[in-house]
This record gives sequence, structure tokens and C-alpha cells, in this order.
Amino acid sequence: MKVLHFGRFFNPGFGGLERHVALLLEGLKKSLPCANLVANDRFRAESVDMKGYTVYKAPSLGLVAGTAMCPTMPHWARKLDRLHGFDIAHLHFPDPMSHLAAMFLPTRIRIIVTWHSDILRQKTALLLYRPFLNRIINRADAIIAATPRHFSSSTQLTVSRHPERFHVVPYGIDFAPFENPQAEAAGRVLRSRFGNRPLIFAVGRHVYYKGYEYLLRAMKQLAANATLLLGGEGPLTGRLKALAGELRLEDRVAFLGRIDDADLAAHYHAAELFCMPSVEPTEAFGLVQVEAMACRKPVICCELNNGCTYVNQHGITGLVVPPRDPAALAAAIDELLSDAARRERMGNAAYDRAKSEFTLERMWSGTLDVYREVLGAYAASGGEA
Repeated sequence: MKVLHFGRFFNPGFGGLERHVALLLEGLKKSLPCANLVANDRFRAESVDMKGYTVYKAPSLGLVAGTAMCPTMPHWARKLDRLHGFDIAHLHFPDPMSHLAAMFLPTRIRIIVTWHSDILRQKTALLLYRPFLNRIINRADAIIAATPRHFSSSTQLTVSRHPERFHVVPYGIDFAPFENPQAEAAGRVLRSRFGNRPLIFAVGRHVYYKGYEYLLRAMKQLAANATLLLGGEGPLTGRLKALAGELRLEDRVAFLGRIDDADLAAHYHAAELFCMPSVEPTEAFGLVQVEAMACRKPVICCELNNGCTYVNQHGITGLVVPPRDPAALAAAIDELLSDAARRERMGNAAYDRAKSEFTLERMWSGTLDVYREVLGAYAASGGEA
């Protein structure tokens, strides 16, 4: 069983989809040969040895509407198949470029799609793309999502037509960095740098759907004398810093920039709670929520009617508030900051949920089960597409 993944991108600033693919391949490489074909950030072919699998970067002309213009990807997909003879092509949507490349693969290769989220922002492009999207959805041998709510909230999938093709395989994380006592000690040191004031932690790319402007406005309304540690960077960083200045939050918000993976756990441990104020269903799961839960931190997120609130359960592992509502965010933060016992109960419940639902082992074994089921059904049909 050989599998070709289409992981979209591979660079130091990649997002949740790409992080998921990297974690998935880290486990799958122990059980089967696999490769990852992505778009490069330059018009040059490159490869990266990941000690068990290879990332192949196809030459790209840049991004248009968030999609890589990578005209050579179909060529590279066919070339890699001639070298390795893949049994499965595993696509990670939304990604029209990998969809195009998969159309050029031999029909003997089984198609599996992990559905990370609907296409939401590019509405005009979706009108043109929708017939092709429907075609590959109907052709796919299996469609995987991280939570049942990915399917129930989607406007671009129809589960009722072929329910046997739809599989829930939760995302997982590596708990070791977050359970490390050294990370907890580093968190205490970090807290002392901010005068042991209550800390709120948020981290992610500074892009439109993350909702950080609403979190900044919530900080202005807090009753508690707390500090926000805001990690990450992106196209909106300058605007967010300007807003913090307008709100006179310079002494209550620390812009941390990109946080190294080795230092990330300390920031979760330093904080009293974690906040993910995303306002659009482009945020369909939120791996950062699970990372916070692994550190026994309660989570505050917004109700997006998707997988985010499958992960964070209101009143159990944290609190859920309406999106784009700074007053509601501020009230939820104040509510938790004022009740240490409740924070501890929620943090422990969050940890228990994360350890039972969102482990790497469960993600790896669930994905392998889907592969075996698809190839078993193909063999049973006599190898007919």
C-alpha cells in the first residue's frame, strides 16, 4: 500500500491543514511508503527528506485567491506515480490545485479526500469550480473529516447520498511537549516576566477569520487587570498593533510574533486560559484548542456551528460565545478569571477530553482503517473503478 498525499504547502509559516498533514505522515511512514506533493513558493522543483518520506515541491507561480498557481503539479503527480506506483491519492481540501493534479492520475489509484473545511471566501470562484468539486466528491472512494460537525455544517457535501463513504477521524496532536515538566517550569518563568498578572494566551496567523480585533476590543472592556499574550504574525499584524495603540492597550497586550515550537507549550502553561476568537467557519477545528487542553487550560471560542465547538464543549471544557462580540468575550474572560476553582475543573475536563479523543495514535489508526477499507472494497470488486 503506497500513498501520495497532496499537502498544499510546506514552509515555516504553514497553517493548520499543513500541520495536520505533517503529523499524519509522521505516523503513517511507520506503516507504509508515502510521499507528500505540495506547491513550492518559487518556480523551482525541490524536495525535502523527512526521514521516512519525501516532500516534493512543485514549481509555483504564486497565489491567486489563496490557491497556488502550480501548472506543473499534474506532471509531478504522474511522474511520482511512475516512480512509486501509488495505490491511493489522499487529497486535503480545500485545494483546487491538488484536485486538478488528481484528475491526471491513472484510474486505478483510489481517491481519498480529507475535508478540512468548505470553500467560504472565494464565492465567485466557487460558482465556476462547484461542478468540478461535485464531480470529485462523487468520484472519491472515501471522505474523511475530523468531527461529525464538519459534515453536518457543510453546504458543499451531501452525506445522505452515500453515507458509507464518509468517515470521522479526529485530528491528533503530540502530547509530549505539552506534558513536559520543563514546559510548566518555563511557563512559571514567563508568567513572572509579566508581574504574575493573569495572562490570556492566543496564537495563530493574523488573518481575517481569526477575529483578533474583537479580542483586542474585549481587552479594553475587561474588569480584570489581565495581559493578553498574542502570538503569531500575518498580513493583519500592523493593523492589530495600530488598533491596540488606538485602544491604549500597550501595557495590556504583548505581540509575541512567531513562537518557536520548542517554546509554545510554555506560553499555554503561563496563561490562565486560552482564547480562540475566530469569527468565520474557515476555522473548522482549531488544533490550538487541543494544545491548550493538553496543558489543562480552559478554552474560550466562538460559536461557528462547526467542529470548533465539537472540540471545546461549552460549560465543560470552556466557554463558547457569539462571534464578533467583544462584550461577550470580555464577560467570558472575566467569568473564568474570577473563579480559579472553575478554571481548574474545566482545565482537567479539557485534558481528559483531549487525551481520549485527539491523540496521534487514534488519528493514525483511523486513517489506516479507511485506507484498508477502500482498498479491500476495490479488490472485492475485481479492481473495477
